[in-house]
Amino acid sequence: MQPEIRFDCNGVNWQLVADTLQEVGMAHYAPEIHQQAFEASHTVVFLYHNQQMIGFGRAISDGAYQAAVYDVAVLPQYQGHGLGRTIMQAILSRVSHCNVILYASIGKEPFYRSLGFRLMKTGMALFKQVEAMAAKGFTD
Repeated sequence: MQPEIRFDCNGVNWQLVADTLQEVGMAHYAPEIHQQAFEASHTVVFLYHNQQMIGFGRAISDGAYQAAVYDVAVLPQYQGHGLGRTIMQAILSRVSHCNVILYASIGKEPFYRSLGFRLMKTGMALFKQVEAMAAKGFTD
């Protein structure tokens, strides 16, 4: 499958973004919150197949030397075809001059390792939902 890659938010179905993130077990919010986050991001990537959005991701960045990747997801029925890798490579190509951080869903660390990411020893977080993030295994 060769998806179409788009680097803008034109025509995005924000309800589908929210629903996909919920379905794959990631943090999700109201559609308009996702729209605000993606539109404020340095880099956005949306994959389409037959005019339907099938995956997405984004990076925030200062544009100089730091970036962070968020919300990388592929609709479940399209997983297993290398589309997550396609999204990540597209994002990383736009911030190739930057140090890049992310936090992965539990169990997805091997995927990010395959892209060159390594575990950080000094990572810290100040989450709004402290207990929930600890229960999910993100913090101690």
